[in-house]
Amino acid sequence: MRKTMKVAIIAVAAAMTLTGCLSNNDAGQNQSSTESADRPWIGTKNTTRINSSDPAEAAVIVSQTLWMATSDDNRPGGVVLANPEDWQTTIASADLIHHPNNGPVLFVTKDGIPDVTLNELKRLKPTGVDMNNGVQVVLVGDLDQKVEVEVKGLGLKTDRITGGNPAAVAQAIDAYYAKVTKETPASVIIGSMDSQEYTIPAVNWISHMPEPLLYVRKDEIPGETVDALKTRGGKANMYILGPESVVSAKVEEQLGEYGKVVRIAGNDPYENAVAFATYKDPATGFGWGITTPGHNFSFVSLETPALALAAAPFSHLGKHAPLLWTEKDKMPDSVHNYVMSIQPKYTMTPTEGPYNHAWLTGNEEALSTAAQGEVDTMLEIVSESGAGHGGHGSGNTDTDTPAEDEGNGHDMSSMPGMKH
Repeated sequence: MRKTMKVAIIAVAAAMTLTGCLSNNDAGQNQSSTESADRPWIGTKNTTRINSSDPAEAAVIVSQTLWMATSDDNRPGGVVLANPEDWQTTIASADLIHHPNNGPVLFVTKDGIPDVTLNELKRLKPTGVDMNNGVQVVLVGDLDQKVEVEVKGLGLKTDRITGGNPAAVAQAIDAYYAKVTKETPASVIIGSMDSQEYTIPAVNWISHMPEPLLYVRKDEIPGETVDALKTRGGKANMYILGPESVVSAKVEEQLGEYGKVVRIAGNDPYENAVAFATYKDPATGFGWGITTPGHNFSFVSLETPALALAAAPFSHLGKHAPLLWTEKDKMPDSVHNYVMSIQPKYTMTPTEGPYNHAWLTGNEEALSTAAQGEVDTMLEIVSESGAGHGGHGSGNTDTDTPAEDEGNGHDMSSMPGMKH
């Protein structure tokens, strides 16, 4: 008992030290409620909640989850700093998460660095990227010079990517990636710079793969986007993310001058994200193509889109995850139907797998406990026969014999909570 208590105390202390952003509980407060509010992570059997709705803090907790920074083997090479209020720039900057940095995007304001971000930079101690001349921090967008001064004050080597508008910054990121990696990806995502709810799902893919995000307006292709497409020599593979109400048929036709164009779209932002999660181009390998069990997802409420930017690295390391929009208290029908279509099912025993998992980003004010419970239940592996989890053996055809756990022979079929 003493050993168990000691381990638990150490674990709690480590979590509090890791976040550096937890408040002390006052004596007499309700312990269960304050513990829930203060915990950076809240896990269930099939979900893990990033328990903050502050974008800068959420980005840090995501960073702590993926980069433990206990040795050079699990430190990032470089970190990207961006302002989430400039959402177009922050999405596009995610193209640098995998290559060249293997590191997170952390959040700053236009003219300063929040303490939570500053402390995370100190904890991460990025090693520097050899192919990028040892750069440890890349500042992206219209940020005041004093942000860079503050980063350099930590002894970190910096670089900057700027542009006068979102399309220009996206072009500059594309060019920066090509210069550092010596590769210009043929495929690109075309997103609306005016409709974040349709464009943000791109952030998970570009965090995971080399394809960049380039911007258009509903009826216009900015010159900077044209210039970026021209570098593909007329052989670009362009994937428009969103329906014609967001990116017009006229723009789709004009894009055809620079290569092949495919539209990935849904009737609303929820359906649009599902369409992207299921889409796969067999010719190029572009797209998640998730239509079977055994995968991971990132759930964010459509009411808190900046948290999707914070959660983007979940598609880079660990259980790679596409973004699915949801509502505060429940899944919309389109998302519900999709998740149910890929619910894992076992034949003989749940140990067969496969298993699904989900990251949820946001505290209970953004995603309710009921919503987390719904996601957890829908991801749970179930019996192919519908016999219930406790049966462990749908292959048993002897109807006179109670359903048994083959490992110990105990009848579990009537146990509470064991039927799905």
